[in-house]
Amino acid sequence: MTPARVTGTPGRTRVLVIGGGITGLAAAHRLREHLGPDAEIIVAEQAMRLGGKIHTVEFAGRPVETGAESLLAARPEAIELARAVGLGDAIVYPSAAKPALSLGGELLDFPAGHMMGIPGDPADVAAVANAKERPDNGLPILEPGADMSVGALVRSRLGDEVLDRLVAPMLGGVYAGDVDRLSVRAVMPQLAAALERHARLTDAVNEIKRPPSGPRKPVFATIDGGLELLVTATSATARAEVRLGMTVRELRQTPYGWEVIAGPVPDPIKIKADAVILAVPASPAAVLLRDVEPQAAAALSGVAYASVALAAFAFDHVDLPERSGFLTPASEGKTVKAATFASKKWPHLGRRRQIVRVSMGRLGEEALLQYDDATLAKTALRELGEHLGRRLPEPLEQRVDRWGGALPQYAPGHDARIAAAREALGANRNIAIAGAAVDGVGIAACIASGQRAADTISMKLANRR
Repeated sequence: MTPARVTGTPGRTRVLVIGGGITGLAAAHRLREHLGPDAEIIVAEQAMRLGGKIHTVEFAGRPVETGAESLLAARPEAIELARAVGLGDAIVYPSAAKPALSLGGELLDFPAGHMMGIPGDPADVAAVANAKERPDNGLPILEPGADMSVGALVRSRLGDEVLDRLVAPMLGGVYAGDVDRLSVRAVMPQLAAALERHARLTDAVNEIKRPPSGPRKPVFATIDGGLELLVTATSATARAEVRLGMTVRELRQTPYGWEVIAGPVPDPIKIKADAVILAVPASPAAVLLRDVEPQAAAALSGVAYASVALAAFAFDHVDLPERSGFLTPASEGKTVKAATFASKKWPHLGRRRQIVRVSMGRLGEEALLQYDDATLAKTALRELGEHLGRRLPEPLEQRVDRWGGALPQYAPGHDARIAAAREALGANRNIAIAGAAVDGVGIAACIASGQRAADTISMKLANRR
């Protein structure tokens, strides 16, 4: 093996961020705020572009997302970052169109008054699910620190129909996961905390639901021009040295910090860094940590992933319902699990073309991604028509995007395992983990995770001086 070439500027604080998705870029941006203009911040990204699962393309003359579609505006991190990097005026919100539930070939109103499909009152969902709260024993549902699956929680308290028709489609849209293998604490942390205080699930839901009085703020937002603008603006503001096409192969702890072996095997590069932030999926993070901290590596290697495929269609003249889209239960037997009527949901896209995004794939359906694009698009278009109750015309334009291993699955006990991993890594080591694999899916959650890692590293570097 050829001796590694050493890069870096002696005497400057140097932090290596491994991963150029929004997590890593948010971390680099926060590091720049903490460490000042003289710090050397390097972002190493294996792919030939930044952004990870954020990718905007021109489609039917409009910027359309091929991956993550929106920002969660109900929590502050994504909106605040967009404003901090100069995109405040580009933040746009969805229309008032409501989502639907597709049952038996009919689009029904998705019930209000719920949290991720769990109702605060069984009567709220009576039109679509037989819900009757089971008797309780008067004790809090969860003991402090305990965990359980979402499926076990909802099935035991409100019955199968609420789980299968409401909760599973909601979580299937977000995680493409199995509700019987998803952790309540990881997926719904606020609800888990409330479950420590309540014996009835509906009481816990009602504690954390937003009050009905006063103006309601939008739950979601996006960026006019595409979410990739957030990627480029964050990267530019962080003023990091971005290295695309760089695979990090090995981490070595040294008395002064870290040596990182990266690049091609015949001609590797050795990067010396004072600190490292790992902002990559669970499997590559586990490989890099295997010889550094086995406990952390084991926690990450246990995170499973689900794969999804997205099909986008553009129509010239098609009569779509005045809804934002729909979800459908797995029990309906469809490949299509959700659809977004993008032109109805996002007014900034305009109505000259009707754009529909269709989501396919749940945990265990990875074989779906083996079909060619034409087959996937044909299936999606046919099933979309079945959901709408009529055959749709041939689209003016279509595309299929596959996201293999895109969505991490948080098994019960996930939060405790990640907390233990972080504690093990925190013992006199300037290294932090971040990203969807540890702290939750969604752009806002990933931004928060990257910022948390940057705060941790900045504090450790400050204490070292």
